[in-house]
Amino acid sequence: MAGKRFKTRKDKEEEKKENKENKEKQKIDNYDYIKFKMDPEEDYKLKDNDNDLKLKDNYNDSDKDNDLKLKDNGNTNLFAKRKQEKLNQVEFEEKLRKIQEKHNAKQKELEKKNSTKKIISRILIIIIIVILLVFLVVYFFVNGKLSQLNHKALDTNQLGIDTSVQDEMKDYRNIAILGVDSRSDTYSSDYRTDSIMVASINKKSGDIQLFSIYRDTYVQMELNGKTYYDKINHAYYNGAENTIKTINENLDLNIDDYALADFNAVRDLVNAVGGIDLDITREELKYINDYIADVNKVTGSKSKNITSAGTQHVDGTQAVAYCRIRYTTGWDFKRTERMRTVLQKTVNKIKSLSLTQLNSLLNEMLPKIETSLSKTEIYTLIPQLLKMNISKSFGWPYQTVGTEFDNAKYGPSDGVKTGKDYYGVPKTLESNVVKLHQEVYGQTNYTASENVKTISEKIKTITGVK
Repeated sequence: MAGKRFKTRKDKEEEKKENKENKEKQKIDNYDYIKFKMDPEEDYKLKDNDNDLKLKDNYNDSDKDNDLKLKDNGNTNLFAKRKQEKLNQVEFEEKLRKIQEKHNAKQKELEKKNSTKKIISRILIIIIIVILLVFLVVYFFVNGKLSQLNHKALDTNQLGIDTSVQDEMKDYRNIAILGVDSRSDTYSSDYRTDSIMVASINKKSGDIQLFSIYRDTYVQMELNGKTYYDKINHAYYNGAENTIKTINENLDLNIDDYALADFNAVRDLVNAVGGIDLDITREELKYINDYIADVNKVTGSKSKNITSAGTQHVDGTQAVAYCRIRYTTGWDFKRTERMRTVLQKTVNKIKSLSLTQLNSLLNEMLPKIETSLSKTEIYTLIPQLLKMNISKSFGWPYQTVGTEFDNAKYGPSDGVKTGKDYYGVPKTLESNVVKLHQEVYGQTNYTASENVKTISEKIKTITGVK
């Protein structure tokens, strides 16, 4: 057996050269075949080089042998079909690649949007939690403060509200603001209402009109089960509920809530806001210092006298004294105007207080106020009170005739008071009620209720004022 022949260096170099030539030839054959496969008749030119490369990448020896057989055998249609299938495959893969790229781009964009939404959602959740916490703090703070109020519920069936009036007044909320002449924060029926005001709130616009009812106004009332014709401030002898009933029945109103305070509360309220500025006339100056001395004596305060007319910054005691002045031009008409002035100026000062000052004010004042308003009702009124704008302030009745009666009865007592007493008789009750509803409540064609008409006729018969 012949031994195995070892390759010489020359043999190795020739073999290497031969392999290199074979590789080059293979490249040329592949390239020529691809050109031939794409267009064997040389009437088609490839425009997309990417397709050329992809087709070449997908091409293998089996494909080449099959296509050459088809060509050699003259099966041109089958060869063209084969070629089209390859082209379709390339186009499909290219479309698939572009769709995938587009999908990936959208997916990234969607992920980015989702990430932004998550951040926004987290921020919103944090904001909502903070708002809820603030609300809870405010709620418990206000709830704690309002617990200091002297709440007294009213029997709505005993307020003298006519059903027809209730329907006509549905757009207005009327609240009675009563001031009694007690000097010691006690609101028993032993006293009289020295001040009677009605705050009329327009539910749609939020405007508030404030009017006083002169305390000497001659009206019909019920005291201890009997019907009397007397001064309206005597209705309080049977309590706040009876005062509200008397107002509703004589003025065709729908008052179902009230707030009640006395001299001490007014004094402390004005002091709590740091005092107010009042324009004191020369005529008022003659009387105000006597009232200051009286209030100092009753409340234990030590306020100074006012020495000159003009704009004066007054404290609580001086403000109460200003409200009590009666013996000037205008008498009780001017007196009720002074009360409304003090109230309006005080409210304006309250709206400018800081939270600390407001907290101090609430602590000072709430225990001294009696009201039928529930906590829930007060919550709903707070926004209106903070932006309260008293658009109109006046006294009622519009027209009265001052009259003195002999042997006048006082309140529920069956005894007779000797001497004379002063009354303000509406001229007439019916016409004054109609004007009130026209001017305050916009009821241009208002007709007084049958009850008001009956009371009005009775007053004319008793007094002779027509």
